[in-house]
Amino acid sequence: MDNETTTQPDHRKLGQELDLFTFSEHVGSGLPLFTPKGTVIRKQLENFLLSILEPLGYEQVWIPHITKPELYKTSGHWDKFKDDLFHVKGHKNDDFVIKPMNCPHHTQIYASRLRSYRDLPLRFAEITTVYRDEQAGELLGLNRVRSITQDDAHIFCRPDQIQEEIARVLKSITQFYGAFDFELSARLSLRDPKHPEKYLGSDEIWNNAERILEEALLANNFPTPEKAEGEAAFYGPKIDFTAKDSLGRTWQLATAQLDFNMPERFELEYTAEDGSKQRPVMIHRAILGSFERFIAVLLEHYNGNLPLWLSPVQVAILPISEDQHDYAQTIAQQLKEQKIRVTIDDRSERIGKKIHDGSSQKVPVLIIIGKNEMADGTVTLRSSLFEEKPIALAEAVAAITAKSKP
Repeated sequence: MDNETTTQPDHRKLGQELDLFTFSEHVGSGLPLFTPKGTVIRKQLENFLLSILEPLGYEQVWIPHITKPELYKTSGHWDKFKDDLFHVKGHKNDDFVIKPMNCPHHTQIYASRLRSYRDLPLRFAEITTVYRDEQAGELLGLNRVRSITQDDAHIFCRPDQIQEEIARVLKSITQFYGAFDFELSARLSLRDPKHPEKYLGSDEIWNNAERILEEALLANNFPTPEKAEGEAAFYGPKIDFTAKDSLGRTWQLATAQLDFNMPERFELEYTAEDGSKQRPVMIHRAILGSFERFIAVLLEHYNGNLPLWLSPVQVAILPISEDQHDYAQTIAQQLKEQKIRVTIDDRSERIGKKIHDGSSQKVPVLIIIGKNEMADGTVTLRSSLFEEKPIALAEAVAAITAKSKP
């Protein structure tokens, strides 16, 4: 279970101090606005995710943000979530809702064409925002919001491809979290056997799905998972991944869910090798879950000191006097050519003040240049990543660039 008590460090305070995001009464509660710096973090996470997904055969799709209620009535979400939706009226009094999830839309992309067994698996991925009408008293910074940006993917496959596809999902999750200092563990979320009426599908479907997920974890060198009865989605069991942060708190982040029910409800089909019509299996997959919540977790986990590759400003150049301003521009240009995000503090402040301000803004690398560095073509790096001593400019640029990747 997530720990949502307010502890230090607090991502809400850090977000304001570092100018990452804000909230506005004019926009509404639970609807965060990300600044240019905050948006850099979002884009870096997105780019890292895409670099993992593309080699694994995922294809990007796009869906609209509203839909007719019938979509969710067919999927089974309506009865369970209709009170949590934002409802919209069209000019002709047509009823629409703002999407609270993406999976029913993705089924319609699958259903738009005839599919053969040779076409499968299909892996649809999308980074998109969904909206849920959370109660005002339940909102908490970025941890609980009304606009939720998801790294969502849905895989449509044959039954004989399930094990391999789950293995791909597990690979993507472990690769992503390998870039962060989290302790990751898996939990198998099962239905509550005492209340089968809460779930869609037969006992046979559920028993088979739960067995497949457990076997996939064991086959991919995960330890025997904790089993949590009653924690499954209403349409299928899932693997939930929990991460322990630097404060010892656990967060449920990544998930992989097996779904035999939604393909049945939407009558999805593919033509098997023998010419018969068969139902595909659907796998729901999220790696970081909600961007907003994940950023909140990261800010508190690192106390704002994000890894170099993720920091909005990676390098701040601090000239001691105005005489070094041109040299600062030369350094900045060389770093920018390597796609390093850099600023120059050319204020007429003492160097101690510039160092203090750069450190307060959690800039991971400070480059200090005075008359000696300018004369020698060197820089002094002030950072936990490097030894603090004068080094050649080219060497500094190469060292920073080497450490700027996930």
